[in-house]
Amino acid sequence: MTTTEPLLDVRDLSVTFARKSGPTVHAVDGVSFTVRPGETVGLVGESGSGKSVTSLAVMGLLPRRGVRVGGQVLFDTDDLLTLPRDRMRDIRGRDIAMVFQDPMSSLNPVVPIGVQVTEVLERHQRLRGDKASAAAAELLSRVGIPDPTRRLKEYPHQLSGGMRQRALIAMALACQPRLLIADEPTTALDVTIQAQIIELLKELVQDTGAALVMITHDLGIVAGLCDTVHVMYSGRIVESAGRRELFAEPRHPYTGGLLASVPRLDAPRGAPLHPIPGSPTDVLRWERGCAFAPRCPNRLDACTDGPPPLETLPGRRLRCLNPLSETEEVPA
Repeated sequence: MTTTEPLLDVRDLSVTFARKSGPTVHAVDGVSFTVRPGETVGLVGESGSGKSVTSLAVMGLLPRRGVRVGGQVLFDTDDLLTLPRDRMRDIRGRDIAMVFQDPMSSLNPVVPIGVQVTEVLERHQRLRGDKASAAAAELLSRVGIPDPTRRLKEYPHQLSGGMRQRALIAMALACQPRLLIADEPTTALDVTIQAQIIELLKELVQDTGAALVMITHDLGIVAGLCDTVHVMYSGRIVESAGRRELFAEPRHPYTGGLLASVPRLDAPRGAPLHPIPGSPTDVLRWERGCAFAPRCPNRLDACTDGPPPLETLPGRRLRCLNPLSETEEVPA
């Protein structure tokens, strides 16, 4: 069950990267959303939309040189962006944990799995020796890794992709965090393992009451897991709504395009997909107009006259001057 008070409150978050040559890159530009205890929130969009950078900013994992972060990230009453580094290290892993995108590059290839899992327990739970090893084995068993005592002695390359991802989830859950951020946790996994990982995350959220932020481009994952969905494009949120409302009546042309690009079981055999034209690199700067305008089938002249505001409508937020009508169906 969710409560009315947000656990995480992101307010007007911005992240810019300075470059030696060329203009500054606005990777995240004025993003705001909340996450409540027990709630699963999805951040959805193509590669380059700013999803992962948003999560790294929340976790305090962005490099300090050449990066400017603005806005507020309130966790309880603390602004994570202004906390001292020692205080942030205490929160990271204990109260907020993250499952990273690529388990092979996120795990240290020359350190046994057991050492990497027990490191979290030693740092935040003050467990040592046999107690830490027993707790680590229990964590691996909890996430469905067979023969956990033996697996603790193995290296990442000795585990399958699905087992490595489960080990990362075990590390993230070691201290029973109140907020879990999962960044594309099913990338490069086969469909069967993807379903197992999603079901595991769903069960863990239900059992612990933790909040979950799911970062993905896969709308199938969103449909089966998320309560609230924020669709991002070129660093800004363009539509926010509950899962059912978003799938039933997408209003932003980009959201409609994402849904139309997904194969459907109820579509006739041989029915063509309707991909979004162009590339995510075909964008306008938000200062000049809607970034999606070069690819948008609903584009108006006014779309390039200035940035469209993020309006609050009944049941959703929407950033579009010519949205899909409420009765307009997404192409099958």
